[in-house]
Amino acid sequence: AGGVVLGKSADKLFSLSGLFAVYKPKGPTSAGVLNLLRERLLAEAGVQTNGNKRNKVLKIGHGGTLDSAAAGVLVVGIGKGTKMLRTMLAGSKKYTAIGLLGKATDTLDATGKVTEEKPYDQITKGDLENVLQKFTGDIMQVPPLYSALKKDGERLSTLMKRGEAVEAKPARPVRVYSLSLQQFQPPLFTLDVECGGGFYVRSLVSDIGKELSTCATMQELTRTKQGPFTLEEHALYEDKWTIDEIARSLEHCTSLLPGEPSHKKLKTEHPGETAVSCE
Repeated sequence: AGGVVLGKSADKLFSLSGLFAVYKPKGPTSAGVLNLLRERLLAEAGVQTNGNKRNKVLKIGHGGTLDSAAAGVLVVGIGKGTKMLRTMLAGSKKYTAIGLLGKATDTLDATGKVTEEKPYDQITKGDLENVLQKFTGDIMQVPPLYSALKKDGERLSTLMKRGEAVEAKPARPVRVYSLSLQQFQPPLFTLDVECGGGFYVRSLVSDIGKELSTCATMQELTRTKQGPFTLEEHALYEDKWTIDEIARSLEHCTSLLPGEPSHKKLKTEHPGETAVSCE
């Protein structure tokens, strides 16, 4: 590398290759989490980045944006693993979401401005459960205006924040494998949802509110699974963002991925799934 003698840990860092998962907390963007991870690893390896934040000496990427207000599994590709991330975008994901009845916001989540308030006390647990059936299977969904989707190369959320008029994207086909009500304590309700690529849980919560003749906004979102990576089993928390821990995790995770000779029998989750990749 241009006559630079790298130490052992740097050698190990640059030989890492594959997919692993990290825990993304509420607050930072997915890109922000990745930048922090990159800085940590380069610092541990003693690689000088000359304060250049956009330094791409380390090939690293993620397999699908998680909103900054959301937490949970973020799949990360390192080295040659970055080429495998596209399949992650399209694969199935699981979320736990908490919705709030009676309020709507411009972003469809708790970070936005309240745009509408409606009564909700007439809604029963049964009403909510019945409505969920309409949102299961292959459905059409209009993505949120505040989103990472792009118009003329710029994110819709960036355009919205600048105060530019943004037209809603047309409804598009998305797939919901399962949707269930976990808890109902009005005005709050908790959903578990498993969906395909390009699906927005914020839009689902908002649409459920409309379907119940009230309104609803998402209070909290946690991604519990992305492809074969689960929050419980695979997501590395910040204290484990070390070269050795990631090396170990990469070894463990290789067996999860299709096309690898593995001892673990891989359940093919939804054969024949045609997915729309989102971010």
